[in-house]
Amino acid sequence: MSGMNFNTSNSSFRQLMGNGISYIVPKFQRDYSWSEEEWDDLWQDILEVCKSEKDGAHYMGYLVFQSEDNKNFDVIDGQQRITTLSILILAVLKNLQILQSKNINSDENKQREEELRRAYIGYLNPATLISKSKLQLNKQNDLFYQNYLVPLENIPTRGLNFSEKLMKKGFEWFVEKIKKEISDNSGKKLAEFVGSFTDKLFFTVITVTDELNAFKVFETLNARGVKLSATDLLKNYLFSVICHKNLHQIEIKRIEKLWERIVKTLGSQSFPEFLRIYWNSRNKLVRKTDLFKTIKKNIKDKETAFDLIRKLDENADFYAALGNSEDELWEPEQKKYIERLKMFGVRQPYSLLMIANKKFDKDNFNQLLRACAVISFRYNVICRLHTGEQEKSYNKTAFEIAKGNLNTAKEAKLILKSCYPDDNIFQQAFKNKELTVTGPRNKKIVRYILFELEKNISNTAYDSESPKYSIEHILPQSPGENWQDYDENNDYRFINRLGNYTLLTKKKNSELGDKSYSDKKKVYAESKFQITKKISENNDAWNPNRIETRQASLSKRAKSIWRLNFNDKPKGKN
Repeated sequence: MSGMNFNTSNSSFRQLMGNGISYIVPKFQRDYSWSEEEWDDLWQDILEVCKSEKDGAHYMGYLVFQSEDNKNFDVIDGQQRITTLSILILAVLKNLQILQSKNINSDENKQREEELRRAYIGYLNPATLISKSKLQLNKQNDLFYQNYLVPLENIPTRGLNFSEKLMKKGFEWFVEKIKKEISDNSGKKLAEFVGSFTDKLFFTVITVTDELNAFKVFETLNARGVKLSATDLLKNYLFSVICHKNLHQIEIKRIEKLWERIVKTLGSQSFPEFLRIYWNSRNKLVRKTDLFKTIKKNIKDKETAFDLIRKLDENADFYAALGNSEDELWEPEQKKYIERLKMFGVRQPYSLLMIANKKFDKDNFNQLLRACAVISFRYNVICRLHTGEQEKSYNKTAFEIAKGNLNTAKEAKLILKSCYPDDNIFQQAFKNKELTVTGPRNKKIVRYILFELEKNISNTAYDSESPKYSIEHILPQSPGENWQDYDENNDYRFINRLGNYTLLTKKKNSELGDKSYSDKKKVYAESKFQITKKISENNDAWNPNRIETRQASLSKRAKSIWRLNFNDKPKGKN
């Protein structure tokens, strides 16, 4: 994370809530969403660390703040945890009030309540009961938090939105847990409980000076497997631009509805990646690390922000469908190519397909979709070439389509030719290709390759998804005494070569196991699969040399199966 203006520290919750510090959840960040499952996980962690006789600690993960003065911090990531801990402490204060109402150590418990409130919640004016809180929530939740939770007023049961109901339920849940498992007849145990867990809950705190550095932190940590929400950061920026000037509540509601629909449509898919793919479908290529900077540079006023969100809403359904071949958007001919892109684990063509869906007629879109599937098989699956250059080629094509310079699939393919490995490169890579089938993705790809080769040989299309058929290792994965000539120091390299795979019914495959080649050859000779029958016809023995010979022969077929014609409309389809 070099070159970023940020600092990191490890802090306990007590240190986080130090004197004079306030935390502000940006008003357009998501609402409070934790429920009983998360409350209970936190509660069990706190009980465990508090019961520890040693000076234990419980790690609570990353917090990302933005601040210019080190006194007021915008909560960029971590609001659910901070809000819940605040609710938990308010539940402790409520239990202290209950003891006071019962006339149990009233003066001492009043003092404990005031000290804990001042340390972790903020100042409460005794006359007006108006609070100056250490924590300020978003625009949907803050009024409820400040008016009911912080002053510990009676909470209404009607007229609450969903997140307010969760906060109310969470507060009541913690009040009961504390009453049952922590509270005693003095109040001392409650104060000790807060002192213990606030010292033992630790966070890694990252503080940045602006949104751009925050986004870079998100991208870096997400790449390391720490999932932080760049979505909230992007939303807050776009909504702050839209609401920079006075905006009517109807307009705010409208844009919030659009946003909710986008996020709902995307489901578990990443919003920043969707935004990047949309952007790259109409503009010059932007990398993940430059996305936020590019958005800030180009989206500076209400009109451009409104327009971007509307366009994202228009394209969200198509983007979601790209990852699901069973989506109702696709016709039968399109489904198989969408499924292949998913099988190959390829997303680089998405920007191109997004703009082509808007600009091309159905026939030209289908031709381009097929071209992307063929290129992906050659470039990504077999040749394993660098995807950076490939993405540039897709983006250049998309940008030209967006500008109106390309109007047909034939014209688009001429630009894509730069990421289409020629026959010599592809055939050589196919001749040497090795794919293990221990994982579901590779197994699916190998099945796909074998069934496409079978269709080319026999002109018969079998259902490659059928559980009746399976992949046969001719040289077994674990050769036993039936393979006396097997050299485990050298021949193991050929077990997962494409030339060593063929098709059999699942029953026959199970029966053969690791039998000798002479036994297998008899079964192959009777197979309905021509790709398998030819093994018996062409090979009296099976060894690395025969595997290489067969794979070289299959590679010649492969270059004609997975082929694009850059001059004329393709006559055949695969």
